[in-house]
Amino acid sequence: MSANKGQNHHQIFDVSINLPPQIGSKCFDDDGRLKRTGTVWTGSAHIITAVIGSGVLSLAWATAQLGWIAGPTVMLLFSFVTYYTSALLASCYRSGDPDTGKRNYTYMDAVRANLGGFQVKVCGAIQYLNLFGVAIGYTIAASISMMAIERSNCFHSKGDNSPCRVSSNPYMIAFGVVEIIFSQIPDFDQIWWLSIVAAVMSFTYSTIGLGLGIAKVRETGEIRGSLTGISIGTVTGTGTVTELDKIWRSFQALGAIAFAYSYSLILIEIQDTIKSPPSEYKTMKKATLLSVVVTTLFYMFCGCFGYAAFGDLSPGNLLTGFGFYNPYWLLDIANAAIVIHLIGAYQVYCQPLFAFVEKTSTEWFPHSTLITKEIDIPIPGYNPYKLNLFRLVWRTIFVIITTIISMLMPFFNDVVGILGAFGFWPLTVYYPVEMYIVQKKIEKWSTKWICLQILSVTCLIISIAAAVGSFAGVVSDLEVYKVFKTTY
Repeated sequence: MSANKGQNHHQIFDVSINLPPQIGSKCFDDDGRLKRTGTVWTGSAHIITAVIGSGVLSLAWATAQLGWIAGPTVMLLFSFVTYYTSALLASCYRSGDPDTGKRNYTYMDAVRANLGGFQVKVCGAIQYLNLFGVAIGYTIAASISMMAIERSNCFHSKGDNSPCRVSSNPYMIAFGVVEIIFSQIPDFDQIWWLSIVAAVMSFTYSTIGLGLGIAKVRETGEIRGSLTGISIGTVTGTGTVTELDKIWRSFQALGAIAFAYSYSLILIEIQDTIKSPPSEYKTMKKATLLSVVVTTLFYMFCGCFGYAAFGDLSPGNLLTGFGFYNPYWLLDIANAAIVIHLIGAYQVYCQPLFAFVEKTSTEWFPHSTLITKEIDIPIPGYNPYKLNLFRLVWRTIFVIITTIISMLMPFFNDVVGILGAFGFWPLTVYYPVEMYIVQKKIEKWSTKWICLQILSVTCLIISIAAAVGSFAGVVSDLEVYKVFKTTY
């Protein structure tokens, strides 16, 4: 997902001066913060930027597992569920009255206001585990793209049939070193231009992937693939597909598609940038509809053209699976865009986790100089850098752990499937549904309550299936895998 994920969009000005009413109402909102200026268009732009990320690259593979009927159908179903639950979540931005109630600034605030103590802890645990998993997924994806650049240049100079073996470990370590440096910037997720860079990069590589898929279909003059997806007996990079493999792969594809749609975590924070009147939730529903339609069309194109180009052998990652060899410079640009995007996205995902651990440590050990003391390091021409030893040590250890785990199991599709399965049901379906029931005081066993619960249980079953499929994928990959010896 893109570098807007987890980003705190709301203004940080907390103004509590007594202003004359006419000035107060013109310059400030009802909570004393500077007047919000967001519209349907800015809301949609934020969501689209956040959603269209590295998840796009596995959609051709996901479509290949499900086939021409189930693949697009599943994408449409996920888009409908995402839109519907996002609309439920949008109505929980204010507690009580939808126009004048107390604002909730983040997803966790909304859970706290509607569901209370224990649920907040569970939601926090899921959210932070998910962020940890994303850090691992992004390390793997970035290393695969860096290797693809080296292999693409090798194929160009030595011919398409050369072995061109490349190890992923040096690239993962290099990515880790860069992230250790960036993670020392205290408020990296507040750097505004990061979102713009991420948006440009994600559109660059997604569009190149789509363009190459269309070009390949035109070149071969045939639309590959079948109605039911990958055939039993097909020989892939990981062996021959058996009946059981077919089931696991189909389940894993559900996780990959769920991962591509997961953005509910940042929905409330985007809503907090929107001006009123009209009521924020009305604007947000329109923004959500617009962005889900745009994203779904884009996903359909990427997934379907990728599948049409490669059929059963659609690569797990469209730009690095070497379905395409030429033009090699275009592949290099696309993969470089992925790496730049992921360097920033990694930080934006991890900063909320860093902040949480540091805040909790300060509360537990308020008198520890290791945790609270800041050392000023002069930087010529700039303000001095405030070095905090605890931050230096803990963030470095965090990045090292995510890098080592990535080196131990560098399976992009499996990790994406697990993340999608793990985050989709609780964060996109369960909490929005439960909060909506509390907010609108829907009676137990009423028709609406039963329909909402059926939706929630159905999505839970899909999530469990996706998780099982992805774990089965990890197990089968580990059978042929030697630790720290991954080459492509």
